[in-house]
Parts: sequence; C-alpha cells; structure tokens
Amino acid sequence: MTTSDTRTTHFGFKDVPEGDKAGMVHGVFTRVANKYDIMNDVMSVGIHRLWKDAMMDWLAPRPGQRLLDVAGGTGDIAFRFLKRAPEATATVLDMTESMLVEGQKRAEAENMADRLNWVVGDAMALPFEANTFDTYTISFGIRNVTRIGDALSEAYRVLKPGGRLMVLEFSQLPNPAMQWAYDKYSFNVIPVMGQIVAGDRDSYQYLVESIRKFPDQQAFATMIRQAGFSQVKYRNLTMGVAALHSGWKI
Repeated sequence: MTTSDTRTTHFGFKDVPEGDKAGMVHGVFTRVANKYDIMNDVMSVGIHRLWKDAMMDWLAPRPGQRLLDVAGGTGDIAFRFLKRAPEATATVLDMTESMLVEGQKRAEAENMADRLNWVVGDAMALPFEANTFDTYTISFGIRNVTRIGDALSEAYRVLKPGGRLMVLEFSQLPNPAMQWAYDKYSFNVIPVMGQIVAGDRDSYQYLVESIRKFPDQQAFATMIRQAGFSQVKYRNLTMGVAALHSGWKI
C-alpha cells in the first residue's frame, strides 16, 4: 500500500481517506442542488448577496475580461461579473453537474448564454491551458477541496500574468465570545433549516463543520502566498463571518 493510499483528510469533523473526499463532497452537493440557492438565503438571511456584491466591488470587473469561476455552482458570481463587464466572458466550473444544471435554468443564464460556458471539472486539475484567464474566483467552495494548496496552484497556472485571484469564504471571528455565539447558531440552527427546507440535515451538518475546519484569515493568506501570488490581502465581512482574499499573479 502506498503513502497516498493511506493519507487522510477531513470531511467535516471526520477523518476520511483522501481519495474518498471528492466523492463525498459531490454527494453533498448533488443532494442539495435543487434547494441550494434557497438555503443560501435562509442560512445567511440574504447577507450572502451583500458579500458577493462586495466581492464584485473589490474585483472591479472590466470589459472584455475572461473569468473562471471555480466551484461556481448555480452561477451567482458569473452572473454578477458579466453584468458589470460588457463583452466579458465567464466559464463556470463545478465538480457537481447537477449544480450546473440548476444554474442553467436561471433566467440570467438564458440572457447571457452567448458569454457563458459551463464545465464539469476538478479544481485540483483544471481542464484549461496555462495563462488563459484574467480573473479566477471561487466562492464558498475552496474549503470543500481535498487539497487546497493544489487548487491554489492550479489557479495560479491558468491565470494570465497580471491576473487576479479572489476567494470568498466563511472564516473565523476574531472575538472568542462572538465566535462562540456564531457556532451556537451554526450547529444548532443550520442543520435543522437544512432538514426543513432541503430535507437533508446531514449535508448541512457537514457544511457547518467544514467552516470550522477551514484555516483562519492569516493562515489562508499564507497558503495563497505559497502558491505564488503577490500583493495578498484580505478583508473581513460581517466581522469575520466571511472574508474576501485577493492575490495577483505578477
């Protein structure tokens, strides 16, 4: 048995064989795909929309740019990007085909069809040539990747020189009392909402656990630098419930 055969990673609070995680994550998002957008609104009381708008404000999309939105799911980020950038194009990549199918049902997808491409693929092995995209985004997806460093290296590879990485992800509150209160809400309310709205408590239990396992802001910024990015910065959103991370391929 090889070392790679015995290597483990986390799936929420469980340790699982590294080779099993992608399939388990795929199962989660396959099960919740048709309720994913509704649950985002319910869980965050709509605040995720403000976070995504803040992402676009900092990103400042420009006409003619090529966007790759990884773990792009139902297209929220791509739609926002294209609305702000005339003549830009967007490729939405996700490992879960049913998420992409739900995105293609949305009215924005039909209106922007000539500027959108939907691809089933793996963040750790992107099916694109090097130096292809102006912008790489990933929103609430990188914590689900089996090897985050590999995904960041792939982001660096497919970006053009001068290209920009931007990550929106749940993060850690700097105040222990506030983090405790947020954890109480997350662990006691969100799985119950998942059962009521999506009929799936276990998937939302995993999603809550995955948030707590994700590196804090400083640690994740270090990982971005280690992948080769420069001018790495982050901004807390809603006091650190989520954070935006930015880096450039110089």
